[in-house]
Amino acid sequence: MSAEMAEQPSRIADFIERREAVIDDVTPLLRGTIGTVVVARGSSDHAATTGRYLLEMSSTRPVASASPSIHTLYNTDVDFDGYAVVGVSQSGRTPEITSVLEHAARRGARTIAITNDPQSPLADAADAVVDLAVGVERAVPATKTVTAELVAFAMLAEAFGMPLAPHDWALLPRQVAQVLDDEEPMRDLALWLANAVRLATVARGPLSGASAETALKLQETSSLLAMAFTAADLRHGPIALASTGIRVLVLAHPGPAAADVLELATDLGDRGADVRVLGPVPGSVATWAADAPEAFAPVLAVVRGQQLALHLALILGLDPDRPAGLTKVTAT
Repeated sequence: MSAEMAEQPSRIADFIERREAVIDDVTPLLRGTIGTVVVARGSSDHAATTGRYLLEMSSTRPVASASPSIHTLYNTDVDFDGYAVVGVSQSGRTPEITSVLEHAARRGARTIAITNDPQSPLADAADAVVDLAVGVERAVPATKTVTAELVAFAMLAEAFGMPLAPHDWALLPRQVAQVLDDEEPMRDLALWLANAVRLATVARGPLSGASAETALKLQETSSLLAMAFTAADLRHGPIALASTGIRVLVLAHPGPAAADVLELATDLGDRGADVRVLGPVPGSVATWAADAPEAFAPVLAVVRGQQLALHLALILGLDPDRPAGLTKVTAT
C-alpha cells in the first residue's frame, strides 16, 4: 500500500500528459446529452460521488448515480436515450457494472468506461475507454487507482466546459508529492484514532467523495466503524451523535462549502464531539495546497485519508495490504 501510494505523483503526471487525448475521445459522447448517469461500487463509487458534483456543475445538466440492482435484480427496462452513462471500475471486472453499461447502450446511451484495464469486460462494453494506466495495484485497499479516477472525472468535467487551467493541471502531481512528503501530522492523527471505536467523516461538495473514501479506507485497513456524512445530512438527526463524544474528521477546502463545514465543526465541538479538521483552512491539523482548484482538492484529500489509514493499521499491528476477509475484486 505504501509503495503504491508513493507512485501517485508520477502516475498522475503520466495521466495528465494524455489529458487532451482523453478529452478528444469523450467530448463527442458528452456533447448534446440531456444528462449523465454514473455507475460504480466501493472506492470507485466514492470517486463517482465527486464526479457527480463536477459533471453537474460543468454540464449544467442533471447527473445521477445508477442503482445496479434495478437492472440486475429487478430487471427494469430503463430508457437511457439521450444520456451519457459512465461506468467506473478499477478492474473493469465487476459484473453488475458491466451489465448496467451494456443495458444502457442497448437502450440508447452513449457509454464511457473508466478503468485500469482497457481489455476488461467493462471496457469492451463501452463506446469510449478512459484508461487509468496506473499499473497493477497489488494491495487490497485501492490507492493509485482512486486518485486516477478522480483525475479522470476532472477531465470529463473539462470536456463539458469546466475551466481548469493548464498551470493547475501541471501543479497537481507536485501537490500530491508534497502531501506524501508530509506524513508526521497523519501519524499524530492516527494516534488520536488508535483507541477509537467509531468515527464520523464530514465534508460537503466535491470533497464528499473524499470523505466517504477516507471512511472506507479506515474500515478496510483497521476495521474501524467509520461513517461518512455530508455536512448538510449530519445536521438532520445524526448531529445528536456529538453528545456521545464521537470523534469527527472534517475535510474542507477554500470555496463555497468551506464556511458551512467549518461552522458545523465548531458546533460539533460545542456539543461534545472530539473534532479534527483537514485541509488548507483555519484550525486544520494537516493541510494540502490551498491554491489547488476545488476540482482537484478531492485528490489531495484522498491521499491524506490513505496516509491516515496506513498509519492507523500499522499502529494497531494490522496488515494494511491484506485486510482480513477482503479480496481485490468483489464479484457482485
